[in-house]
Amino acid sequence: MNNIKYIGVDDADQHLFESQYVTPEGMCYNSYLVEGEKIAVMDSVDPRKTQEWLGNLANALNGRKPDYLVVQHMEPDHSGSIAAFRALYPEAVIVASAKALQFMAQFNPGKDLGKTQAVKEGETLSLGTLTLQFFGAAMVHWPEVIVTYCPEEKVLFSADGFGKFGVKDAEPDDWACEARRYYFNICGKYGTPVSALLKKASALDIKTICPLHGPILEGEALANALNLYSIWSSYGVETEGVLVAHASIHGNTAKAAEKLGEILRAKGAKKVVVADLCREDMAEVIEDAFRMNKMVVCASSYDVDVFPPMHIFLWKLQMKAYQNRTVGLVENGSWAPSAGKAMRALIEPMKNVNIVEPMVTIKSAMRDEDVPQLEALADAILK
Repeated sequence: MNNIKYIGVDDADQHLFESQYVTPEGMCYNSYLVEGEKIAVMDSVDPRKTQEWLGNLANALNGRKPDYLVVQHMEPDHSGSIAAFRALYPEAVIVASAKALQFMAQFNPGKDLGKTQAVKEGETLSLGTLTLQFFGAAMVHWPEVIVTYCPEEKVLFSADGFGKFGVKDAEPDDWACEARRYYFNICGKYGTPVSALLKKASALDIKTICPLHGPILEGEALANALNLYSIWSSYGVETEGVLVAHASIHGNTAKAAEKLGEILRAKGAKKVVVADLCREDMAEVIEDAFRMNKMVVCASSYDVDVFPPMHIFLWKLQMKAYQNRTVGLVENGSWAPSAGKAMRALIEPMKNVNIVEPMVTIKSAMRDEDVPQLEALADAILK
């Protein structure tokens, strides 16, 4: 990228992204300087890092002034420094979709946005020796999103697409792990719009993808990312296996889940993950639910319903459009088991999710006579 400079920032102290996702390595907010005869800045950064970003921008400009600020996405982690940019560079034109300009006014009440330019699908912006071409990416994962292609550099600026949790160059050889957790928890609901964007991208000659989070993707890493996004956005199966997710109050349901995991392994399941919804990062369990093709949910009954961690997990899967999977049920109840009915009610509205029989009911604690039922459920799941 001869005419594109990275001016983004790492935020190693951001350990709870969007106030809900654990990010032990922090987060990065990517921004880029595109230098033709005119200069365009690609997105700003979170207000936590405004001053550092402005310093990076000033160093890259080396005394010059930017002509444009391209705003691809108005979520505050990327638009939170627009007002500070405008104060320093009042003559620059802010380029965005019409919907983004509407959101910009909403996020900056009472502030003068200065010069703006709304762009539509396929329109171009000439920087002289370089060109920026804009493509709509509505609902990836907000309605105002655009992505930007520079044909001379064969670079796609992909907004939140192809992003990941973590600072920019953290574990570069393991992009998929945190990119997967990022995708399914943030963009997972919007598989159809992501597929539409991939179709647009397939018509372009792309050598480099510059996302708003995570590393710049080139070569083999780029090819791998495109392949995974094709699987993820179509709700396909990345890994043949079974997720056994449990929500246990006093540990007895957890013991049944662990036993089921042992049975599944003994019967030849290719991969089995047993996850504790009460103690593990639920975003990672959601990632595994989408990654694998089969799942068993095991939960205690609670208030004539289901133990809340399981309710939250299944509600989140429903919200993220979980589909095309096979699911089994294990409930526990001491006097009036209700978890199975409650879990079934949450799962049945999901698209193309097959609930297999038998549903296993544990009474307070697992007994030897419960094992044949767990065996039967394992056979049904693996069939």
